[in-house]
Amino acid sequence: MNLLDYLPGVPDFPKPGVLFRDISPLLANPAAFKEAIRQLNEIAQQFNYTHILGIESRGFIFGSALAHYAHKGLVLARKPNKLPLTSHREAYGLEYGNDALEIQQFTLPKDARVLLLDDILATGGTLVAADKLIRNAGFEVSGAITLLEITFLNGNDLLNQSDIQHQSALKI
Repeated sequence: MNLLDYLPGVPDFPKPGVLFRDISPLLANPAAFKEAIRQLNEIAQQFNYTHILGIESRGFIFGSALAHYAHKGLVLARKPNKLPLTSHREAYGLEYGNDALEIQQFTLPKDARVLLLDDILATGGTLVAADKLIRNAGFEVSGAITLLEITFLNGNDLLNQSDIQHQSALKI
């Protein structure tokens, strides 16, 4: 099964010049979604981790499924002002704007080793921000995984500069 067949590109979304990869067809097909989680788990086994950080919002989907599959804890990195308790925050830039990620304080145990997970690696800014968020909160980052890497955007270069080990199940 070629998972790329289930990740069509949508041109000029969310702004002109951006090719958005839609995960909806993959999620709607049980066999494709199951295969995606199997491949992510295979990659995740290369890392020594206790918890997965699912990055809002599409990282929540893959993160929750992988956490269940791998019997690991799940922590959610949310967009600003969505968490009710005191939180750690990290701001970052995107290819189409600025944003921030937050996690609630006291969500992770002191000895947590966190695997960052997002659906797509594009420019790398989101994963670098997630790495900084977790490290600044006092935890260890084991690495990062994504379902898809868009190689021509060179996000892996930014991750390498930030000393973040990364693997993707698919590359285009």
